[in-house]
Amino acid sequence: MTKKILIAYYSWSNNTKQVAKKLAQALDAELLELTVKSNVFSTDMYETSKIAKTQIKTGFFPELMTKIPAMSQYETILVGSPVWSGAPATPIHSFLAQIANFKGKVATFYTDAGSVGAYGEIFKTWAAPLTVVSIYHKEKDILTWAKEVIEK
Repeated sequence: MTKKILIAYYSWSNNTKQVAKKLAQALDAELLELTVKSNVFSTDMYETSKIAKTQIKTGFFPELMTKIPAMSQYETILVGSPVWSGAPATPIHSFLAQIANFKGKVATFYTDAGSVGAYGEIFKTWAAPLTVVSIYHKEKDILTWAKEVIEK
C-alpha cells in the first residue's frame, strides 16, 4: 500500500504555495491550502508581522476557512509556512490545533525572506502533542529532505 502524504500549507505571498505545489507533484501527495478570511492580514509585510505578533501574544489565532479532511487517511503531513518574525505564520497554529489527534508523522518546511529565528522550536511547541519528525533547514535540498521524512 502506498504511503499517503498530505502537504498542508499557508502562503501569504505565494512563495510557500509554489514550493508546496512542486513537492506535491514530485511526491504524488495531496495538497491542502490553509486559508483565512481576506481581511485578517494586511497586504503589507510589516503590518502583517505586527498582526501576527499580537495574535501570538494574545493567543487569538485566526480561524481557518479551509475544511480539514479526515487526517486518519494520511501517514505523513508536511506543513509549509512562511517565516514571520522568526515564527511560523499564525494560521499554522490554527491548523495544528485542529489536527492534535493525528497519529502519523509531521514535518515542516518554510520559505523566508531573512532570518528563520526560532521557527523550529515554535513549530514544535505549537504542534505538541503531535509527532514532529523533522524541520527543514535551507542547507539541504527540499525534495531530498521531504523524501527522507517520508521514508523514516
